[in-house]
Amino acid sequence: MNCSVICTLKRLACNGSLALLVLAGAAAESAETTGSAITPFSAGSSGSAFPTPWRSVTLPKAKRPTQYTLVADEATVVLRAQANASMATLVHPLKVDPNHLSFISWRWKISNLLSKADINTKSGDDFPARVYVLFDYDIGKLSLSQRIKIFLARKLYAMEVPGAALCYVWDGKAPVGTSAWSPYTDRVRVIVVESGAANVGRWREAERDLVADFRAAFGEEPPPISGVAVASDTDNTGESVTAMFGDIRLSARRREGR
Repeated sequence: MNCSVICTLKRLACNGSLALLVLAGAAAESAETTGSAITPFSAGSSGSAFPTPWRSVTLPKAKRPTQYTLVADEATVVLRAQANASMATLVHPLKVDPNHLSFISWRWKISNLLSKADINTKSGDDFPARVYVLFDYDIGKLSLSQRIKIFLARKLYAMEVPGAALCYVWDGKAPVGTSAWSPYTDRVRVIVVESGAANVGRWREAERDLVADFRAAFGEEPPPISGVAVASDTDNTGESVTAMFGDIRLSARRREGR
């Protein structure tokens, strides 16, 4: 293996976008045996293991993983993420045609904002809460350099790595509706769904049109969905936050009143 390939592998191993690649690969591994329904967190019980097929995914070089647990919240069970200068992702494989199930909805709550977070920089690429939608994108459509990066990631982690994702976030500064490429890769579109401190500590509901968002981000029709994931990450900023996630649902129609 020549020096240029080794150097590229090293850069990939340090690249924050590799978290997406690893979790996307984890989703793709199981997609063939997974249907279109997202298993609800409320199907579990407080303190128990995550409902199948949810599982935690961390990078091999992550210094500290975010801790995920199921907890009771009033009359239901939700997911609690506790991040302390840490990162990890909880991923759920799927096999879904987004043209049949076009809308994703969820609810979430955070304990605080991250003062050092910045949607435009690698050093600030942390969010109290994220919801990812991963797509089984044909990487043959990508540029040579993009294909090489994904190929190397696949070799490095022995996983099938999709080439596109939407990342819905709760940010502290960028206004709701802001849409930007991840500072690490132009294969992840970051969309601000909730912003600011006005609703910190409160449950908030969100819903997005996946087809419309994918078209706006990538300029084409979406390929099949291969997974969804949630995350609370503070490894770049070194801060701490607790996030809560309720059940995530896919549907053919927008909910009434939205």
